[in-house]
Amino acid sequence: MIRYRKRYWFIAGGLSAVAGFVDAAAFVKLGGFFVSFMSGNSTRLGVGLAGVLSHAAIAGALIATFVLGVAVGSAIPRGRPDDVGNTRVLWFVAALLALAALLGGGGHDVAAIGLLAFAMGAENATFERDGEVSIGLTYMTGTLVKFGQRLSAAVRGAGAPFGWAPYLVLWLGMLAGAVAGAASYLAIGMGAIWIAAGAVAALTLALGRVEAQNRA
Repeated sequence: MIRYRKRYWFIAGGLSAVAGFVDAAAFVKLGGFFVSFMSGNSTRLGVGLAGVLSHAAIAGALIATFVLGVAVGSAIPRGRPDDVGNTRVLWFVAALLALAALLGGGGHDVAAIGLLAFAMGAENATFERDGEVSIGLTYMTGTLVKFGQRLSAAVRGAGAPFGWAPYLVLWLGMLAGAVAGAASYLAIGMGAIWIAAGAVAALTLALGRVEAQNRA
């Protein structure tokens, strides 16, 4: 990620904040399940299979829906081959979140939660290189590992002095988004997802401007 310009770091950090926001809101609503943190759901699946099968079913369904979202997001073509980020993916994510907010407000909770997991999977296709995710936006374990590695290299003088900074931006974005998402859900329920949809739309416009400047 250190090869990306700083403007991309902060857009990615904003998208991580959205993932944290949506995940925290869903976590509170579902009582302990996630729509973007699939490591947590994998643990819940394993624990459920050892005991409460209904919990395993919820976790398994969320994992499958998330993976489907990744697959669909990765199939959406870029506007231009030389674009770093995929604004078409982000418009798709914004639309999914808006639909989830609409359905959640109408009491269609299962459909709304499914769309949230699908959207969070698709969001990970925003930054891809050679068919591989180059910036993971919804999972932080790998980000924290890279943060630790780059920090160690910087201290030892074996790497870029601030090579750790992009990973810190991603993690702080996720953390801030989670705080805001939990608080917003407790205040206004599924209406909080409208905030996430608006944030993704704003970040999509920002990414589009950066891409246009790069082509100028």
